[in-house]
Amino acid sequence: MIGFADEVYIDVASGNGGNGCVSFRREKYVPKGGPDGGDGGTGGSVIFEVRQNLKTLSHLKTKRSYKAENGETGKGKQRHGRNGADVVIPVPPGTLIKDPDTGKVLRDLTDMDEQWVIYKGGKGGKGNMHYATSRRQVPRYAQPGEPGVAGRLHVELHIIADIGFVGLPNAGKSSLLSVLTNAHPKIAAYAFTTRTPNLGVMRYNYRDIILADIPGIIEGASHGAGLGDKFLKHIARTAGLVIMLDLTDENIIHTYEIVLNELEHYAYEMLQKPRIILGTKLDLPGTKDVLEQFRSEFSDEIVIGVSSFSSEGLEEVKASFYNMVQSHARSGNNGVSGYTEPEEST
Repeated sequence: MIGFADEVYIDVASGNGGNGCVSFRREKYVPKGGPDGGDGGTGGSVIFEVRQNLKTLSHLKTKRSYKAENGETGKGKQRHGRNGADVVIPVPPGTLIKDPDTGKVLRDLTDMDEQWVIYKGGKGGKGNMHYATSRRQVPRYAQPGEPGVAGRLHVELHIIADIGFVGLPNAGKSSLLSVLTNAHPKIAAYAFTTRTPNLGVMRYNYRDIILADIPGIIEGASHGAGLGDKFLKHIARTAGLVIMLDLTDENIIHTYEIVLNELEHYAYEMLQKPRIILGTKLDLPGTKDVLEQFRSEFSDEIVIGVSSFSSEGLEEVKASFYNMVQSHARSGNNGVSGYTEPEEST
């Protein structure tokens, strides 16, 4: 069974148009009737459709080839061939359709129930009834249908969320997500418990706020180390970031600098997003002192202490998340931020 999948290559093809028909009217008292060949049907198109209930591209892993139906050949008595059925490919919101060779984004599918026709089916050919003239009354020619279009596509998912959690493994991201939302991510006392992005919905002040927890990043993640580089793309659309730091970490300032450095190397725009720093595990001895020292070191940042175990600081966290999303909306970004391909690191 295939679990979470956020990118896949698929082959798609629209249907060929049906050929026009060569036919002549033949009735008992009309032995030499004129041409009555009908037109061929139009081939089916390839259509991507955004489905709210989908959260992954795993269904495209099990079927990687999609072909629309060909149009039917025209028939005598001026009967039109049946049009070919479209092939509809369902995808979750936040799906990018890319050219597999150049990496160019062909379409960014974010709107609910959005449909996009990438390849139209071939037109049906005209039957011979269209080619009768005063000089050629018995045309024995019909137009062939146009061929469909085939191609290979790179389909990539960038999860749509309001706020993204970022931090090293075991920083407490999954624990916080579980107490703030209805999500139930795997939680354990070892690194890389989270191996796929987790989403949860936090309800606050009559508003739903979508939170995304991605696998922990490590130093060098932006260059491919660990799991973080693979999933950093899932927080590219967020209104803001929450950088989570373990208050029991003896090198907490260095850890913070690692996270910022990896975000910058992945895409400089990440550092331009509003951010909140959360010091986790506030219930453990000595962590309050560490929190105050960190606040004094980074007085220009929003720094909040929180404990998923004792619930200390949770209300302040919820209010801060809400304010971040509201500020994003007031700035004119009521929808999802557009996708920009990150520049390659040099």
